[in-house]
Amino acid sequence: MSTLRDKVVMITGASSGIGAALAREAARQGADVALLARREERLEALAREVEAAGRRALVLRADVTADGDLEAAAARTREAFGRVDVVVANAGFSVAHGFSRLTLEDYRRQLETNVFGVLRTAFATIEDLKASRGCLAVIGSVTGYVALPGTSPYAMSKAAVHALAESLHFELARHGVAVLKVVPGFVDSEIRQVDNRGVHHPDAREPIPGWLRMPADRAARLIIRAISRRRREVVITGHGRLIVALKRHFPRTLSFLVRRFGVRGRSAPEGSRPGSSS
Repeated sequence: MSTLRDKVVMITGASSGIGAALAREAARQGADVALLARREERLEALAREVEAAGRRALVLRADVTADGDLEAAAARTREAFGRVDVVVANAGFSVAHGFSRLTLEDYRRQLETNVFGVLRTAFATIEDLKASRGCLAVIGSVTGYVALPGTSPYAMSKAAVHALAESLHFELARHGVAVLKVVPGFVDSEIRQVDNRGVHHPDAREPIPGWLRMPADRAARLIIRAISRRRREVVITGHGRLIVALKRHFPRTLSFLVRRFGVRGRSAPEGSRPGSSS
């Protein structure tokens, strides 16, 4: 029997990609889900899928950059379901370009969503997780271990949430709360169609070849398994595990490979460049 049966799972950034896949997988394993994102119409469609599978879904329009939104969402989840057992801090996007083409505002925008959004989520739900002896899962990135050229804002943000997860692992252990650091490599999602201002461009070209991207539903199964097993870290995708292993054990080899093959900076969708309109 799944350890998620009859649990309550709250997911930020649930409208697409890993977040939506996690909601489907959690429901498949018997959990009720609270779905948080800005795009309410997508959440409504996802909620219908969850309910068709026989589980309850709560749609909560919330912006992780807005003070108070996460507290309100947690309160509504508590009211609807009575408890919160698992929280997945998944909401995020990527700001990328060479350093000389970026501004302080680009970095602030990145950290506001990817770091302070995670902090808002944790602050809003930590007492619920202590009460349920639950699990906080933080979505990081392989880029949090290996900062490639042209990825400094995103890499900084993910390194920060990695550090947060590691610290909270020790702080919350005495309360019976597990903290999972999720480290994905390339997974099918919309993140590479979102520009530096957070605007989604559905027609943007996918720069990562299909053979290198893991389907989101497979990634979700691996993440849910790690949550169920109360693991401390899970690295998603084979190339992700290879890169993290090289970073830990063969850093000079990895440095050579990055210098030899690393990208020079992302060609982002129109509207993402500093000074352009969105």
